[in-house]
Amino acid sequence: ILYFFQGLKYPGMPNFAPDEPGQIFLMDLNEQNPRVQALNISDGFDKASFNPHGISTFIDKDHTVYLYVVNHPHMKSTVEKFKFEEEQRSLIHLKTITHELLTRVNDIVVLGPEQFYATRDHYFTNFFMVLLEMIMDLRWTYVLFYSPREVKVVARGFGSANGITVSLDKKYIYVADVLAQSIHVLKKHDNWDLTQVKVMPLSTLVDNLTVDPDTGAIWAGCHPNAMKLFIYNSEDPPGSEVLHIQDVLSEKPKISTMYANNGSVLQASSVASVYREKLLIGTVFHKALYCLL
Repeated sequence: ILYFFQGLKYPGMPNFAPDEPGQIFLMDLNEQNPRVQALNISDGFDKASFNPHGISTFIDKDHTVYLYVVNHPHMKSTVEKFKFEEEQRSLIHLKTITHELLTRVNDIVVLGPEQFYATRDHYFTNFFMVLLEMIMDLRWTYVLFYSPREVKVVARGFGSANGITVSLDKKYIYVADVLAQSIHVLKKHDNWDLTQVKVMPLSTLVDNLTVDPDTGAIWAGCHPNAMKLFIYNSEDPPGSEVLHIQDVLSEKPKISTMYANNGSVLQASSVASVYREKLLIGTVFHKALYCLL
């Protein structure tokens, strides 16, 4: 299985490589010793301002892999569509998607050739207004649905709608509300609307979500300490936490901590993906960690 991941410059967060443009990286977890490889992006795309954030793949009927990437060129929000060329290990840029509702986009989950859900993590774009929004707990952020024919808000009331993914049977959408420290389970309808099924409160800031391809369990990259995340101190860095959530739809889901660190090894974990007893943990601004379970 191939994993794509990206490098992001996020406002208010440390950046250990300020002069480097964003890149998309690839890991093949079928390899005995997986290595990270930067993918070449086709000419004609503005690589200098590339600032990738959320990421999602769509595999067509002919097995072509398309990569959709949330991009923040010059701190705006677009969604870039790429075609993955496996033999050349490269990405061909196909189109840039923009819309007035695609503002402050955080993450994306693609469910069709041109259909996706995306999260808006803050209502305001001004940094000081964002701080005020967080302090007042306004909960004005949302999930939107995009297609070429229709763009609409399909779920509201999040403090900061962040990571988003879909259940294995494609019937439910999972959304992390990082500031409210919770995961929302939403039922997907034929018209793409979403209705809330439940909210799972967690005592940690839940960032991004992935679904175990074998079991359907949720893997969540989390931040155990909000202050250390937002006020960075290299002497006392933010820690990392990975949660494993089984039986998501049951009355009492089983929640296990699969990884925890005080920041001495891994800082600010933001996502975790698993494949055949292999775990890959990504971060907001630090490195990635590869683990054997």
